[in-house]
Amino acid sequence: MNFLAAAGSVHETERLVSFTLLQLIAILVAARASGQVARWLGQPRVVGEIVGGLLLGPSLFGRLFPRQFEFVFHSISPVPLIVLSQVGLSLLMFQIGLEFDFSHLKERQNRTLVTSVSVAGIALPFALGWLVGTWSLSTLAPGINPLAYRLFLAVALSITAIPILGRIMMELGITKTRLGAIAITAAAINDVTGWILLAIVSALTTAQFSVTRFAIQVVLLVLYLALWQWLVTPLLKRLIDTFKPTNDYIPHDLLAIMIIVIFLSGLVTFSLGVFVIFGGFIAGMMLHDHAKFVAGWKKTVSNFVTVFFLPIFFTFTGLRTNVQGLNSAELWGWCGLLILAATLGKFGGCAGAARFCGMSWADASCLGIMMNTRALMELVVINIGLDLGVIPPNVFTMLVLMAIFSTITTAPVLRVAMPSVGYRYELRGDV
Repeated sequence: MNFLAAAGSVHETERLVSFTLLQLIAILVAARASGQVARWLGQPRVVGEIVGGLLLGPSLFGRLFPRQFEFVFHSISPVPLIVLSQVGLSLLMFQIGLEFDFSHLKERQNRTLVTSVSVAGIALPFALGWLVGTWSLSTLAPGINPLAYRLFLAVALSITAIPILGRIMMELGITKTRLGAIAITAAAINDVTGWILLAIVSALTTAQFSVTRFAIQVVLLVLYLALWQWLVTPLLKRLIDTFKPTNDYIPHDLLAIMIIVIFLSGLVTFSLGVFVIFGGFIAGMMLHDHAKFVAGWKKTVSNFVTVFFLPIFFTFTGLRTNVQGLNSAELWGWCGLLILAATLGKFGGCAGAARFCGMSWADASCLGIMMNTRALMELVVINIGLDLGVIPPNVFTMLVLMAIFSTITTAPVLRVAMPSVGYRYELRGDV
């Protein structure tokens, strides 16, 4: 009897592993193929991977080949894919933190212009998101906490994806120009503010809008950041220096320690009510100025995280997105309104502020286009909103489509607009 039970357990484990491997094969094939198609179309590879993740979900694969879709993605529990996507996202958020360049925030040159663009690029889309949330509440989100729904919608419309924007700017060769410096600095400030807003809204929601619980969470989070700044970071930097990482290699023991630190930081932020992934971001942000470690991580780990884990997160998002759920003209109308509000808010706010501060319309327009890039950052925000139950599935789908639209349109529109300010858009590298 024990033998039969053990045999059955082994069989079930093998079945779980087999279907997980099948899912991973499908995800990687789709990611590389769609990424290559995106390159052929003059888009960054990550744009194709986002679209590929969406196509693997019920919106296309599940609709055209329902039996095969059920076989691949619904033969086993979704837990393995969920765990892999969240582990990968924690590592990815660590990388994003490492790539964050705070030196841009300290530059005095064009400070008034940068501040104006940053404030307008957050305030206007936030306000429009709040208004759309107010108008759509009774139709799209009945039964959901009104304040939480409005806040998450407002934050979702305010995000700029600085990793994708940074890649686009490197492709353009404008990182050292005035336009490039203004764009990346404004996006950096926008990202800092966006993550702060997301952490606050997440904490507020998990505290169930209790002022006391929320205040305690905020105080504990501030104390945790102070602990990192004054104790953990200096100790980690000394530890890193002891292992002597080079630009090409991180010793295995150091790599293991850093992964443990990332996961421990995630456990702490989870206990503070602001999600596991924030722990990874905090760890990366605190170590961004250790040049040898950052270079070593990029060459040792970064490519694996990008090639393996990132497509899993995109596919996980795609599996939660069902365009068929938008089955009426009214729902598509709301989707169009969300995309319009997001685009007008970000482009109009940033371009209008830049023009008001003396930039030419051509430069201001290019700046507004770049700041409208959302991609990965947007998907992180709306997945958190869906997990918290403050963004209903149909609105989640609309926001995914908005993120894809805003990212896909960046490259072709810039390709047309850049010559007017003296630059030529040309994709380079495996991005």
